[in-house]
Amino acid sequence: MTIFIATITMAFLPASTVLALDAVTQVKASNGQIDKLIRTLHQSYDGAENLRERRAAFERLMASTPDPTRVQIRNVNANGVEADLIWPARLHHPIGRRAILYLHGGGYYSGSLRTHRNIAGSLAKAASADVLLVGYRLLPEHPFPAQIDDALAAYRWLLSSEYRPENIVIVGDSVGGTLAIEAALNQLRMNGPLPAAVVAMSPVTDFAGTGASMTTNAENDPFMGKTELEVIRNAYIGGGSPTDPERSPLYADMTGFPPLLLQVGSRETLLDDTRRLEDKARKAGVDVTTEVWPGMIHQWQIFPFWVDDARKSNAKVAAFAIAHFADRPEE
Repeated sequence: MTIFIATITMAFLPASTVLALDAVTQVKASNGQIDKLIRTLHQSYDGAENLRERRAAFERLMASTPDPTRVQIRNVNANGVEADLIWPARLHHPIGRRAILYLHGGGYYSGSLRTHRNIAGSLAKAASADVLLVGYRLLPEHPFPAQIDDALAAYRWLLSSEYRPENIVIVGDSVGGTLAIEAALNQLRMNGPLPAAVVAMSPVTDFAGTGASMTTNAENDPFMGKTELEVIRNAYIGGGSPTDPERSPLYADMTGFPPLLLQVGSRETLLDDTRRLEDKARKAGVDVTTEVWPGMIHQWQIFPFWVDDARKSNAKVAAFAIAHFADRPEE
């Protein structure tokens, strides 16, 4: 079935979209890992009914996963936002030349420095860069726009710490990917310095939930569906419009946006959030690349210790960052 999905997906991809791996090879290698991950997710989340219970479930799940190795970690105050500055252990410096600003996923109500330390460490090593992992404020205690305010505060901390914007890449997964896009859009609207590039892994681009894959992939993705999106939307949007471009980047003007890498799994309910954003960005003249990963579910990228394709997708993110840094690491 997954091979069929991958084949059909390929037939309808725009010219700038690529399937990240050969479909048959990828499916044989990863089906068992994804099935095991789905079982683990159900064991962790089943019975968690409200935002705080889901937050605690995510923390427990990720507390059972390994910490990154061969990295240095320093906790910093990034303009009032708690963050971890992570860099490869082989590089003996507190502040380097290249930086990745990492914005974690978790529905805006969960996720932390602990839950995403592994993927952040992986990117630091693979990109030979410093990674600023941001612990932005969460729902329901801190409603919109606290999350975007914290992301921008952290970006400006990097600028004030002598990282040049052309050596900064903003990366995020799930709603962290949404934040990454919104941070760059905010800089555009304010005529502020833009990052060298943006990477959004499985972002929510449309809180109105109008993408066809919200229905067609409803049975394929256990990590994000209509119910989960509605929970996030109700807490995040409140009485606001889900088509407000400051919340849903699908409705924003993308003209002038920096180079953009989008990753999404073929099984995701958010598949069309990525496809439609790609189409809009391309029409606005943005240098956009989209990778559709056969058989992958929402947020597979944050499990590089369990899923081979997570390690491979993280390597592609790092390669994209390296390609867009003004000061590229030495070979």
